Amino acid sequence: MSTSVSLHQTIEKHLSSIFWLIVIIATALSVIYASNQILTGDQHQMLIKGYLGAYQDNWLSYGNAASVVGNVPGSLSTYIVGLPLVIWNSPWAPMLLLIALRLASFFLFDAVIKHIFSPTVRISFLVLYLLNPWFLFDSLIYNPAYLCFFAALHCWSAFKMSQQKSLIYTALNVLAIGFAMQLHYSWPILAAMSAYLFYRRLIHVHWFGFFVGGAIVVASLIPYLMELQANTAIQGQESDRYIGWGGVHVYPVLKSVLYWLRYSSFLFSNRIITDAEFLWLTDITWLRLSIDYLWQAILYVVGGLTVIVSWGINQRVWRRIKPHWRSRETLNLSQQDWLMHYAFSAVLGIIISAILSPIIFSYWHLIITFGFALFPVLYQAERWQHSKPKHLAGIICIVTSYFLVVNLVASHDSNKYSYTDSYQQQVEFYIQQKELTTISPQQEN
Repeated sequence: MSTSVSLHQTIEKHLSSIFWLIVIIATALSVIYASNQILTGDQHQMLIKGYLGAYQDNWLSYGNAASVVGNVPGSLSTYIVGLPLVIWNSPWAPMLLLIALRLASFFLFDAVIKHIFSPTVRISFLVLYLLNPWFLFDSLIYNPAYLCFFAALHCWSAFKMSQQKSLIYTALNVLAIGFAMQLHYSWPILAAMSAYLFYRRLIHVHWFGFFVGGAIVVASLIPYLMELQANTAIQGQESDRYIGWGGVHVYPVLKSVLYWLRYSSFLFSNRIITDAEFLWLTDITWLRLSIDYLWQAILYVVGGLTVIVSWGINQRVWRRIKPHWRSRETLNLSQQDWLMHYAFSAVLGIIISAILSPIIFSYWHLIITFGFALFPVLYQAERWQHSKPKHLAGIICIVTSYFLVVNLVASHDSNKYSYTDSYQQQVEFYIQQKELTTISPQQEN
């Protein structure tokens, strides 16, 4: 008990110092992940577009190739890699921009969280978001890694729209959806969320701001639309899949909803859990295999238990806001209840997207909702903060330690990262191989 009291008092006394210490640690871990990333097809697509723009002034008007439905529309993925290279001719230029955008996503979320929850719960979100392996494992230069920024922008602008009718905030909300569309086909989740919030009168839409944001998005897509008419290679491929395939087959929808629970749990991607080899730790085969089995056992057991906890927390939260579902009159909602409705809109968006999708989603397809999935946990943590503040402080310290261990292993020894690989050397070798001659979409994809 005395230890819990001491932890609680320390956290309360040094909140600002702890806050910035964790931000610095998270940034350092992001750099470690980035420097050890193993380049594959998705990164190659992003990099070659950026280098073509920076070196040859050839700014392609479409994004990465996607399953079944063709290349992602728009030039954004080209510019977010190419423009940093124009400023600083180094493979680290676009990578540093990515890390900065991911940090900015936290500060956008934090601008909402600090107005709704207590300081200790704010620290809880800091740990659960910035230090979370779900978040840090995407510290590599591929298109889903950028989505967290637009998810956070959507949340922040929607929160502002709940308080006032504003041209700027409405336009930013539309731009969050439109620019997410230029990175990944998970953007309908954000669109469904805004539609739900508007229907429930949880946000105030400034219609001129809506059309301004929409006009900017449409204008940015004009080069893509022109390219689409002339270039069959970016129009998708023939398939027996169709829009609505996920709803017909049911399983894709159930799997997608499970990801909502996993994002707020410690049941991380299998690429973190099963792909570590521990060759850096020992050359003795039996010992290495024993460590590997122990690693998997711990992560699966902890992950499974926390999924159950996540399910219980979500049930409590949905029961809390259920009385509001039958009425569109939500003017007297507290800010915490508003945020839970926002979280519910994300679940609804996941279900709608999974029904419409022609593919079965993996974790990166829905990672745009990762930050939203933490909101019910914060809601419950606020109640713990009032009833058992000392216990909450202890939980924060345990979770922080656990995340640090998982991140240090995953960033050096996993499916996407290896301590033996250098990001900069891989990029330089790849660009030298390509020689930046004019590349057709078929070659690029």
